[in-house]
Amino acid sequence: MSRTIITVVGKDTVGIIARVCTYLADAQINILDISQTIVQGFFNMMMIVDMEKSTKSFETASLELERLGDEIGVKIKCQREEIFTSMHRI
Repeated sequence: MSRTIITVVGKDTVGIIARVCTYLADAQINILDISQTIVQGFFNMMMIVDMEKSTKSFETASLELERLGDEIGVKIKCQREEIFTSMHRI
């Protein structure tokens, strides 16, 4: 399994989840877990996805999601699970 952590942060607006999830579905990227909160008008979402069957490389998906974030006014970042885990190990 090729797991990736995707974070989405920004001012809350209509359609953020829909746009991100539509991109993932179109690229055959499976959502394994998702958590989202809105705190005083700010949106925060963290997803764990499986890119094993993706039609896009990690690099391409990461860049396209970053551009999608720019379009909808949020910051979208992708990290491979092993790098995310290493960075957050105590």
